[in-house]
Amino acid sequence: MASNIDLRTFSYIDILQPQLASFLATVSKGFHPLEYQASLFIEIAPGMMINVITDAILKNTDVIPSMQIVERAYGMLEVHHTDQGQVKEAGRVALDILGMKMEDRLKPRIVSGQVITGIDNYQTHLLNRMRHGAYIVAQQTLYILEVHPAGYAAIAANEAEKASPINVMEVRTFGAYGRVYLSGMEDDIKEAVKAIEHVLESTEGRHNPGHSLVY
Repeated sequence: MASNIDLRTFSYIDILQPQLASFLATVSKGFHPLEYQASLFIEIAPGMMINVITDAILKNTDVIPSMQIVERAYGMLEVHHTDQGQVKEAGRVALDILGMKMEDRLKPRIVSGQVITGIDNYQTHLLNRMRHGAYIVAQQTLYILEVHPAGYAAIAANEAEKASPINVMEVRTFGAYGRVYLSGMEDDIKEAVKAIEHVLESTEGRHNPGHSLVY
């Protein structure tokens, strides 16, 4: 492993679900992904190295970038393509540049998970003002996931949408922590939470120490 680079997130999404793809198109400043394409999220520290990774991937594959976010601490890149092979090749190129294997990524850790049932109408107004995706309405159930590292928020939202007819309100895939906001019927949210916990817990990687809180 490169001694000065931290591979925080390395996450394949095999089939982008419609709501997540549309959400990414809403918030990205690059070339928007389409429904059912494959996607790759890479997050590293320090952030500036993501420029080198983007350069190598785009010169050696046909993938399309939707987001490149460069912060001082972290850098995040999303690329996508209809051909899953191209996306996997992009991952191989990135790992070669870093001198790493996929197992060198951090294992995702659920920092907190909150389920709020029968939500009040005034709180829905607060939530709807900050979301970029679907709305929440009074008496629905709200789920908020906080995950570390941030880039794993995307696959969490995607698996939730695969598993259950929930609404994707917000997905934050960069920064110190990632967050996912979902709304829907209580039973549907419960199924989505199971899918999220399964995909994050089954993702292999380096030990990720810390405390988790579930409400």
